[in-house]
Amino acid sequence: MDAFYASVEQRDDPALRGRPVAVAWRGARSVVCAASYEARVFGVRSAMPALRAERLCPQLVFVPPDFARYKAVSRQIREIFAQHTDLIEPLSLDEAYLDVTVTKSGLASATATAEAIRTAIHAQTQLTASAGVAPNKFLAKIASDWRKPDGLFVIRPPQVEAFLTPLPVARLPGVGKVMEAKLALLGVTTVGELREHALADLERRFGRWGRRLHELARGIDEHAVQPERPTLQISAEDTFEHDLTIDELEPHIRRLAEKTWAGYLKESQRVARTVVLKLKTADFHTLTRSLTPPQRPQSAGELADIACALRERVERPADSRYRLVGVGLSGFVERDSYRAQSDLFDSAARGSPL
Repeated sequence: MDAFYASVEQRDDPALRGRPVAVAWRGARSVVCAASYEARVFGVRSAMPALRAERLCPQLVFVPPDFARYKAVSRQIREIFAQHTDLIEPLSLDEAYLDVTVTKSGLASATATAEAIRTAIHAQTQLTASAGVAPNKFLAKIASDWRKPDGLFVIRPPQVEAFLTPLPVARLPGVGKVMEAKLALLGVTTVGELREHALADLERRFGRWGRRLHELARGIDEHAVQPERPTLQISAEDTFEHDLTIDELEPHIRRLAEKTWAGYLKESQRVARTVVLKLKTADFHTLTRSLTPPQRPQSAGELADIACALRERVERPADSRYRLVGVGLSGFVERDSYRAQSDLFDSAARGSPL
């Protein structure tokens, strides 16, 4: 979807149309959730501090986010996807992979399917979407950004190598600033230059990631669309108006543990074994501490107790201050598997024969 949250706000409030809009709370600690295309002209981007966004664009209109409304629109869009294929892998409220090798609609090509979906989205939601059509997921992702907003871009199999050759290596998934700098030291700035390096050389320098780079440079991605993506972590976090010391975090940790536990209760088939505490320092360093206790947390109170105790493993000066705290649950396993393991260890503890 194109500038999804901001586009929903502009659709629902005609006074916002044509104006630079940031979906964000106003304030020193707020960040931009989404920026309209009118705001992007000024350099405003999502995840940018709200104060910086306002400096870049003094006429910026701030709109508080309404996630319930965005989720409702997202459900509408998913229903359109489901008319064409059951192989849908959501990435977020506004983005998904679809495998349309075989479609319910019987349309002649993936391109025709993408056009039909975009047309239906606009007709039913009055919003625009951009699509990328390609032989695999990573190429489709790049293609989906190629003609935004309201665009469609197709990479056919014979075009893959020529399309990739001039691209900066930063366009490859997983190549961030650190990897980009490492590749630059080898004289590699484009995908074409990366393709010139032998697999053995890349593996020697970067290990298993070297093989992935070798494949991406050739347009190879064997990852299938996964309709059911298992939950990796359930969490809640909060950014404070004023930085706090670690001793002042307990009431916030307990409040966030309640929110995390409420989300966890919706997981009917899987259980979480690991508690995660996330902190962001006043100077924007992110710290995480985790613990997998012998017995998984059984309540929000137990989750909060473990998360609070994890503060003792934060080895920083006592007067350090923190701008954000988060509490999470991870290490998910199937409920039946966990129950079987628990029964096994309980039997062992009672001295029963194994």
